[in-house]
Amino acid sequence: MTAHVLTDTATLTNRSLRHIVRSPDTIITTAVTPIALLLLFVYVLGGAINTGSGVSYVTYLLPGILLITVASGVAYTAYRLFLDLQGGIFERFQSMPIARSSVLWAHVLTSLVANLISVGVVTGVAFLMGFRSGASLAAWLAVVGIITLFTLALTWIAVVVGLSARSVDGASAFSYPLIFLPFISSAFVPTETMPGAVAWFAENQPVTAVVDTVRGLLAQEPVGTDIVVALAWLVGIVVVAHVGAIAVYRRRTS
Repeated sequence: MTAHVLTDTATLTNRSLRHIVRSPDTIITTAVTPIALLLLFVYVLGGAINTGSGVSYVTYLLPGILLITVASGVAYTAYRLFLDLQGGIFERFQSMPIARSSVLWAHVLTSLVANLISVGVVTGVAFLMGFRSGASLAAWLAVVGIITLFTLALTWIAVVVGLSARSVDGASAFSYPLIFLPFISSAFVPTETMPGAVAWFAENQPVTAVVDTVRGLLAQEPVGTDIVVALAWLVGIVVVAHVGAIAVYRRRTS
């Protein structure tokens, strides 16, 4: 049974990845906004921002920009799911001897691959702009793991939205709050520079824990409890969103 699910998931993921290969503008579009923000904050606003961290602003800024990259990219998952649902492809899949869960996992894995490529592109641009890190291989692997888990968390939310949306605009627009969330976090400036209520929200929302963890790993600094908080948030979101996605999927295809 497990082999059957894995084979079906691999086949459907290959189908989705071929669509991306035929339309590379998906990845390009996903990377454009984060790169534009990177250029804007580093070359226009960076000189007026004091992070007090002793590192270049592009190095300080990059973790938050990577999260914005993922938040931009997951909108395409909701969009593709909505089109598949409206186009009757799910009904065709139901008439075939394939595992039902493989349909959703194919979209999730496609999102993961596409977003990690976009993250790689943005990181490459940051290197050209002066980003440097002396992090060890283990630290870099930890960063990739955190970004992967963050991508899975947002992607499962996108699956719920894509299955629940009533229009193409509704399927895509949900990502806007996700893109905005890093702006009220430690991604761009230290939270202690913010007014009281805003600072409290920034310090206690998941993006700050993720940003601080990634930043600490890249800077070879102790991450303390930040990584525990980040993992707790991300695992919790993945579990809740996955359960919600399965419930919505069963209701829409029953």
